[in-house]
Amino acid sequence: MDAETSTATWAERARSAATSVNSGFGHRVLRLVPGTWIASVTRPARKVGRPWDPWHYWWQAHYVDCLVDASWRQLDDQSPQGHDPSTGAAGAGSEPRELALARALLAGIRIRNFFQYRNAFYDDMAWLALSGSRTQRLTERVHGRGLRDAETITRTLGRQLVAANTGAGGGGLFWNTRRRFKNMAATAPAALFFARTGERDRAQKLVDWMDATLFDPAQGLYLDGINLAKDGTTELVRDIWTYNQGPVLGALLELAGAKNLARAEGLIAAIDRHLTVDAHDAALGRPLRGDGGGDAGLFMGILARYLTLAALDPSLRPEAGDTARRLVLDTAEALWRGAERHPGTRGEAYWTFPQKPGQAASDEYPRGRRVELSTQLQAWMVLEFAHELTR
Repeated sequence: MDAETSTATWAERARSAATSVNSGFGHRVLRLVPGTWIASVTRPARKVGRPWDPWHYWWQAHYVDCLVDASWRQLDDQSPQGHDPSTGAAGAGSEPRELALARALLAGIRIRNFFQYRNAFYDDMAWLALSGSRTQRLTERVHGRGLRDAETITRTLGRQLVAANTGAGGGGLFWNTRRRFKNMAATAPAALFFARTGERDRAQKLVDWMDATLFDPAQGLYLDGINLAKDGTTELVRDIWTYNQGPVLGALLELAGAKNLARAEGLIAAIDRHLTVDAHDAALGRPLRGDGGGDAGLFMGILARYLTLAALDPSLRPEAGDTARRLVLDTAEALWRGAERHPGTRGEAYWTFPQKPGQAASDEYPRGRRVELSTQLQAWMVLEFAHELTR
């Protein structure tokens, strides 16, 4: 990582990524419904959307998170005091454009999802519950009042997550409404949501279940999930994904206490050992492993989000926080160096970012190939985190 990269430089890089996503993917629902916003899943997109086109509910949930991240950055720019990441407190200022887009996106998700926030996947609902609650807190800071859509999300999806948390398999959350598979992807973000919304006992039980059922002590990482058979037996699915380590890290930090913080520190060390790559450039250090495109195009960015919280958490030992910080900044630098700048049709530039740190965007997205929203959201969020860590 380039040790001279300043917070102002990271802020400009994050602004470039935000503009590229908002202008390259974002639009009104059906391109005409006022007060709404949604993102196409590829760029370039169809000029006229169709109701049956893919839209990926959970990608939109992370788009909300990115808009909230950018809003905090803009508030930091307006206030020399910035904000306290532990409380969310911010200086006074005008509403960031991205906060208005986040509100419109929550409305757009509801309309695009057939006028409701529920769907068949509990992990999807957990991600939206988290980003909706962050939008709620930010709106309260800026305007001194709540946001109806965010309140509805927290209430409605919170009930769905509670219903998915059963004693089958010893605990945890089902992945979807078929109720045959319990996994990290649903349980970890739900645990973090519960910890943040006052259900700390439920959150701790979920964390303990993940530790007892899905933690692999040989690697220090969490496995994917368990299949539940009709006779009550279970089958362990041993896949390891970067994003499954992220929200459980967030839940451990949120719940705190000596045992949880020790788990968090061990997890950070294991991530450093097993989920990094050699970028083949000493200046880039050892960034996080990228998992590819499609849904996997968000995995590394989700892990980076919670490593950023770890880097800013004074409860952890300094070496753990320093490791988390290094991992995020190395990843951000590698993604930026692989980005490609394009001249815009109206004179403004836009950027394409690679799927994986250490690779070039032009290799993964050659001319004529559609660019995926997931990978561009991932790069955007990591650049926002680099700005946060260098303030």
